[in-house]
Amino acid sequence: VQLQASGGGLVQAGGSLRLSCTTTRNILSFSIMGWYRQAPGKQREMVAELRFGGKTTYADSVKGRFTISEERAKGLMYLQMTALKPEDTAIYSCNVVNRDPIVGYNYWGQGTQVTVSS
Repeated sequence: VQLQASGGGLVQAGGSLRLSCTTTRNILSFSIMGWYRQAPGKQREMVAELRFGGKTTYADSVKGRFTISEERAKGLMYLQMTALKPEDTAIYSCNVVNRDPIVGYNYWGQGTQVTVSS
C-alpha cells in the first residue's frame, strides 16, 4: 500500500492550503485516517483524525481552522487548512491505520512541506 501526499507549499500567514493524500481505494473503508505534522526540532503530532462513522478529532492548535475529509471511492483524503499561522510550518504526513490485532496495519505517506511566512 502506498500513500502519496501533495499540496504543500509556501503561503503567507492567513492564507489557505489543501493537502491531498492518495491511496488504495479499498483501504480507506477499513481505516482510521489521519494527518500528522513534524516541525524542526519537535516531535510529530497528530493534527486531524477521521474515524469510522465520520467522527473527527483535531489538535487544539488547529480547531476551527483545519478540516479533514475523504472521498473513499476515489481513495483520497484531504486536509483543508485555513487561517494559516507561521507555527503551522512543518512537514505534513498522511496516515491510515487499522488497529485490529490480527489484520491491522499502519501506513504512512511521505511528507509534504508546508511553510507559512509571517
